[in-house]
Amino acid sequence: MRDLYNTIMDSEKNPLRHLPPAQRFQAMVLLSTMWTIIFCTVAGLWFWFGELLLGHVLLALGTVVTGVAFRGAEQQSTYRDHPASDGTARYDDVWGG
Repeated sequence: MRDLYNTIMDSEKNPLRHLPPAQRFQAMVLLSTMWTIIFCTVAGLWFWFGELLLGHVLLALGTVVTGVAFRGAEQQSTYRDHPASDGTARYDDVWGG
């Protein structure tokens, strides 16, 4: 169970690890906000069938959005992946980053 949790929630182990730290943080904040809204909506609407159905649709939609975000992060290519041909430093590499 712990491995499953870390696979999704640990930004060093989930597919967002391919993004730079600032973008990884932004993506995790947006995804956590989205999931908070989904679960709060589902918890508040479980008394009515129509709203329960809406909650399930939101849950499925949230799962799809998370999967798309994770898949897109794996395919992300940044300037660090393509070093300069003349061997000069790039942006944050100048400061020893």
